[in-house]
Amino acid sequence: MESIISQLTRQETWEEFLAYRLMKGRFSWHEFDEADAFVEREDYLPLATKIAQGEGLGIPTKKLVNKMGSGKKRVVYSFAPEEMLILKVIAFLLYKYDDQFAPNCYAFRRGLKAHDAVHRINKAIQGQKMWAYKLDIHDYFNSIDIGLLLPMLKEMLANDPPLYLFFEKLLTTNLAISNEQVIEEHHGVMAGTPTAPFLADVYLKEVDRYYYNKGVVYARYSDDIIMFATDYETLEEYKNQMCNFLAQAHLEVNPDKEKIYSPDEAYEFLGFKCHGHDVDISEATKKKMKGKISRQARSLLRWSHKKHIEPEKAMKALINYFNRKFFESDDPETLTWSRWFFPVITQTDGLKEIDHYLQQNIRFLSTGKHNKANYKVDYDQLKALGYRSLVNEYYRFKEIDRL
Repeated sequence: MESIISQLTRQETWEEFLAYRLMKGRFSWHEFDEADAFVEREDYLPLATKIAQGEGLGIPTKKLVNKMGSGKKRVVYSFAPEEMLILKVIAFLLYKYDDQFAPNCYAFRRGLKAHDAVHRINKAIQGQKMWAYKLDIHDYFNSIDIGLLLPMLKEMLANDPPLYLFFEKLLTTNLAISNEQVIEEHHGVMAGTPTAPFLADVYLKEVDRYYYNKGVVYARYSDDIIMFATDYETLEEYKNQMCNFLAQAHLEVNPDKEKIYSPDEAYEFLGFKCHGHDVDISEATKKKMKGKISRQARSLLRWSHKKHIEPEKAMKALINYFNRKFFESDDPETLTWSRWFFPVITQTDGLKEIDHYLQQNIRFLSTGKHNKANYKVDYDQLKALGYRSLVNEYYRFKEIDRL
């Protein structure tokens, strides 16, 4: 069988990769034209050939980025642009191993989405009174123990030794560029790199398989895990088992995101709040988005005062920012906010709450204060500035989805 590494030197591999990404909406036509020209010129060939000859990649760059909807930072890594593109193609080809993961693992699986996890959970617990335990793994990708991962990876990639050797070199080079300085550190599978999600699925695949074989209602999406039981004692048993598994894997549970739900409570998972057939946006998601809105509004107010900008221009800037956040994306690898939530939710209370909060903050920019005078800016004026209501866009999405 031909190695994935040698496939990197073949033009048809790159053409298949480009076609798939275009069909999935991961390219604009302009981006596709540039990528297509890159492939047509065989600009990928020098680096792909070096990798096929056993050479590794360069040193990754480490940086801090804002976590979505919060003021917190997370560590991500990136390589040179051509190296990142090579890793994207490898990640695309790695889907051949998808059948080795348990069905209850939903992260970065071809043909599986977040809403599949929510729908399957709700179907499995329908009509039952069940307890739930939800947890989040702290800094999962960057905390993975490479010494433990490599034997798992070697077993999975036994039919492709060159690919395993590529990953071994990639993961054991404990160097990074931080603030223009080369540092030595352990950085796990390097969050932000295209192959990190696959490697993260490999690391916990036996844990997923354990709960699947036991018939436990369980779902994992990357570092988010939830499991259910018909009684509290059984749930405690599952919880203790999970904590033992994670301790053996040298991973830590984030105590701020660990919660047990009683049978009468709505459970929250992946940003959703679920209770029976009702699915809405979770309280944590609303809180994060309100924080983001408030911070952006205050920042724009300071900017407008400093630059003596008309309030209307600051209002329009806030609207444009959240239109992109909700409905568009500067990063084709990232699901937009609406594409994550709209296919799943059945309730609009959360959307109404965020709509109202955003409108308040847009109007706040007209006066610099939160008071009744702001309502001189009516809804039609907001629409004229480009404002798009989440509720209206949700119903438009549902109408298109029915066609």
